[in-house]
Amino acid sequence: MKVIITGGGTGGHIYPAIAIADKIRRKNPHCDILFVGTEKGMEGKLVPEHGYKIRFITVSGFNRKNLLKNVGTLRDYIKGSKEADRIIEDFQPDLVIGTGGYVCAPVIRRASKRGIRTYLHEQNAFPGLTNRMLEKYAEKVFISFPESAEYFKEKDKLVVTGNPVRKEFIVSTIFDYRKKLQIQGNEFVILSFGGSRGAEKINEMILELTDVIRQESNARLIHITGSPYYDGFRRGLRDKGMEAEERIQVLPYAQNIHEYMFASDLVICRSGAITSAELTACGKPAILIPSPNVTANHQYYNAKAIADKGGAVLIEEKDLTREKLKGVTLRLMNNKEALNAMARASASLGRTDGADAIYAELRI
Repeated sequence: MKVIITGGGTGGHIYPAIAIADKIRRKNPHCDILFVGTEKGMEGKLVPEHGYKIRFITVSGFNRKNLLKNVGTLRDYIKGSKEADRIIEDFQPDLVIGTGGYVCAPVIRRASKRGIRTYLHEQNAFPGLTNRMLEKYAEKVFISFPESAEYFKEKDKLVVTGNPVRKEFIVSTIFDYRKKLQIQGNEFVILSFGGSRGAEKINEMILELTDVIRQESNARLIHITGSPYYDGFRRGLRDKGMEAEERIQVLPYAQNIHEYMFASDLVICRSGAITSAELTACGKPAILIPSPNVTANHQYYNAKAIADKGGAVLIEEKDLTREKLKGVTLRLMNNKEALNAMARASASLGRTDGADAIYAELRI
């Protein structure tokens, strides 16, 4: 059995692809898996780190603001299609799985034209343009939110699987990470972050939120700034005379994000598809602040899907002020009943069997 998995650009496309690959490998240790991505995306680093082979093709994104620039995009697509054809000819896959990003288009299309079984996975509540365009080439389209079904035309192809989450989020329920992280039993832990590289606006607001931590004797803040913002955030703490505050922990990045998430009482973060899946897998109440700088505002729809069920408070960045964030945070800190209700609602949306559900449909 040979499988090509294609998807890339951001971790939101790559981590689900790796989770699917891990599931296939566990079930079929001798299965030959090849990733196809671009040299510009994060997949060039992340995929080999997880023990998989990867080959690259040429592809670039569609520019909605300057249509003239799409001449180059079309040229890249033609070149990428030829490169994808050669990879498929060389590797001879039995099936191809796409997890989103522009790189999927030439690979899925060329595989389908050759009669190879193709599948798509959509992480977001509002589907990406690439997956909507590729729907007609796929045997099945796996969706993570029921709400995204309305944006696809061929309803009979859709299977609601949820997002595949990393195995750490599946097995972590048996561990006491509060003890490991030396968090006291009575402490109220707020975890905050703005994505793998951070977010300037969230860092700015969390810096203001440190005043709450200083005032509330049982509160602890764990904030992940993103590497580009780490030094600036620490300077901000120094300016407030809080750099030495033991109950404020600042990290540039956290490889073990699952430990901090399981140990927290409340999470303040963006609402990327994978973050949303991990939050609900943990059953964590959250204040979600969608990034306004993403295609089709898809993070808003991810956040809304959770907030509408009661698992999170949604605050759009245009409405985000320090007073509002402090007010919502204090209200949740001081209302255990409301917080517990949010936790139950979040957990009701959580799935840890996304990779299992996808694997069952692949007919391997």
